[in-house]
Order: sequence, then C-alpha cells, then structure tokens
Amino acid sequence: MKTALVTGGSRGIGRAICIKLAAMGYYVLVNYKSNMQEAETTLSQIRENGGDGELLKFDVADRSQIKQTLGDWITTNPEKHVEILVNNAGIKDDSLMLWMKDEQWDNVIKTSLDGFFFVTRLVLDSMLLKRYGRIVNIVSLSGLKGLPGQTNYSAAKAGVIGATKALAQEVGRSGITVNAVAPGFIKTDMTEELDEKELKRMIPVNRFGSAEEVAHAVAFLASGEAAYITGQVLSVNGGLYS
Repeated sequence: MKTALVTGGSRGIGRAICIKLAAMGYYVLVNYKSNMQEAETTLSQIRENGGDGELLKFDVADRSQIKQTLGDWITTNPEKHVEILVNNAGIKDDSLMLWMKDEQWDNVIKTSLDGFFFVTRLVLDSMLLKRYGRIVNIVSLSGLKGLPGQTNYSAAKAGVIGATKALAQEVGRSGITVNAVAPGFIKTDMTEELDEKELKRMIPVNRFGSAEEVAHAVAFLASGEAAYITGQVLSVNGGLYS
C-alpha cells in the first residue's frame, strides 16, 4: 500500500498536505504531538473525501519516541511502504537573541532540525531498499533570509535547507528526491497574531497565502513526475524577495 507520512499533520499546512496526499491515493500517516482532537479532524476530512489513513502520535523532538512509535509501526506494517515523507512539524518561540532562553533555542532546534534527522533516517532505509522515495521538508522564508527575533527558527530552518541539499546528493541514484518548500506568510494559527493588513503591502500579490497553496507545491514535488527535481527549495511566498 502506498503510504505517506506527514509530521505535524493535525492542523494548518500539515492538515492541508495530508488531505492533498490522500487525494493522490496515498494512505496517510497523520503524525501529531498532543492535540488528538485536531488530528482526528484531519483524519475525518481525509475519509470524507474518500481517502484513508491513521494517526501516529509521537513528538518529533524526542528521538526515543520516534524510534519506539514510528520504528514499531514500520516493523509491524511491512506491507505499507512509506513512499512520501513530509517533514512539516515545527514550532516558533520568538525572542531577540539577547533575551532568548536556553529552552527557547533547544525546543525550536530539536523540533525542526533534530526531528528532520531522526524521522528521515528511520524512513530512509525502506526507500533505499525499494529504490524510490520522495522527501519534502517544510522550511521557511525565515530560513532563507533570516528574520529578527527568530535566530532560533531561522537557524533551524536554514539547517534543514542545508541538510536537504546534502541528502539529495546522497540518495539521488536510488530514485529518491529530497526537496524543500519554503512558505512565506500563510494564513494559519501560527500567523493569526500578525497584522495582515500591514504585512501584505510587502507582498507583490498583496495577500497572505493559503495552506492549500503550500500543499499543492508539496504534492508536485512528491509526485512521480518530479523525478528530475531534487536538492531544490521552492518558495511559496507571493513574490516576497528571499
């Protein structure tokens, strides 16, 4: 069974990606950390649209949880090959560096960068055996140009961008592509506190993007037709200079 794993799939961009991949015919593993209600909503919407999947609860910042939960799932479901991995889980905890606490740095780095490493390494083995795979990492405009108050988030996402380019060179001969999608200002709960009216003046298309528009870009890179595209960062930001 063709399977896709989306980390942080319970809401926002992650939910839109789950729904899109299910529409492409994939059995979707919806990873979440704690919000079961939102994760169940995602799964319900997948099934309402004729798709299927299941919930997979683990914290991507906790390597032991990844190994136990995801590792056990892979062992007990040999018929469900994870063809697509979308590393979407991420958190922000903004502060000027001068006042940034140790835990603010650690939590953001562990979720985005460590999460990418430990989840991808676990899934990569079966992709190499099957000689096929699509890995799409959700990064950020912040990781490309840096944003004040986000030294932790910018560092984490820039790290994933570098890892994307390196891994793409390691696994390209095995039929595996590794790309990144860098959203700009997207309407989600992470941007609710932002002044959209003011910020959209910076954006050439004069609006925030939608989660579905990001999901469409991910779906393209995750498709079989994108086999000659790897090591790339696709910006979905309405034309913002990056």
